[in-house]
Amino acid sequence: MKVHYDIENLPAFRNAIVTIGTFDGVHMGHRQIIDKLKAEAAANNGETVIITFHPHPRKVVSSTILGIRLINTIEEKLELLEQLGIDHVVVVPFTDAFANQSAEDYIQNFLINKFHPQTIIIGYDHHFGKDRLGDYQLLEKKAEEYSYKLKEIPKHILENISISSTNIREAILHSDIGTADKLLGYEFFFSGTVVHGDKLGRKLGYPTANLKIENQEKITPGNGIYAVYAEIVSGKWGVASGNEASSHQGPSHSPPPTSHSLRYKGMMSIGFRPTVDGKKRVIEVNIFDFDEEIYDQTLKVFVKKYLREEKKFDSLEALVKQIDQDKIDSLKIL
Repeated sequence: MKVHYDIENLPAFRNAIVTIGTFDGVHMGHRQIIDKLKAEAAANNGETVIITFHPHPRKVVSSTILGIRLINTIEEKLELLEQLGIDHVVVVPFTDAFANQSAEDYIQNFLINKFHPQTIIIGYDHHFGKDRLGDYQLLEKKAEEYSYKLKEIPKHILENISISSTNIREAILHSDIGTADKLLGYEFFFSGTVVHGDKLGRKLGYPTANLKIENQEKITPGNGIYAVYAEIVSGKWGVASGNEASSHQGPSHSPPPTSHSLRYKGMMSIGFRPTVDGKKRVIEVNIFDFDEEIYDQTLKVFVKKYLREEKKFDSLEALVKQIDQDKIDSLKIL
């Protein structure tokens, strides 16, 4: 998969089959659009092209952006789209200038001049351009002039996507990992940088990797104790050759580990550590049978199952006894 960041220097796509969207979560609802995109490309000897945006358009056009929570970071989204066999993803910098171009300019200067689409697959409720005046009807009106085919994503699929995205976020926030994974079609995961903590876990016999989540918009599960898998990763999507990043094999999001990345069993605590201090929310992962120093490295966590809520214990001894049981419970699950 090729990832393009510089929209002024895009390649000549072969019979481009184009769709546009944020694709947050790349969940089961989105898969229906992607399947349609791939089928259309196969029928027309074309290449699949997904146009997505960074940052999220709501951050630019909305006056109330507090509390935005994304299922995927842009890097995670790209990994998932690559696994689904997409040929090209164009990451469009979403700016005020981009949002405020007229609908006609959007079609001619952006869609036509840069992508030369053979087919555009879009939802009936898709809006674009200044004041969101562009819509499916305008694209339909311009189809003959610009020689592209226009195919509509059915209303029920779009509604399912919206409902699924909302339900996934709610499920993650409320620790309902089973529901989230069913709607996603893969294990919910997130990544963080391993930073120094107070080393209390080491003293208790359970050293932990303390994680700093770099992207504060990335949703994380609700407070509690979880059984998890963990991978130490280094590769990220970046800019190569000026405007595109070449494909790479991202780590799998199903239980078998990848050939180049070990998957470890472990357990995770998210919360305020009420037995110790209760002042700051932290994310800590205890990796079983692991004693390497991994500070400043990226740890990817696959959340398998919620075990219990966090609670305050009368003593550190009582806390350790519970952690012992948490490990037993985690191993049963993992």
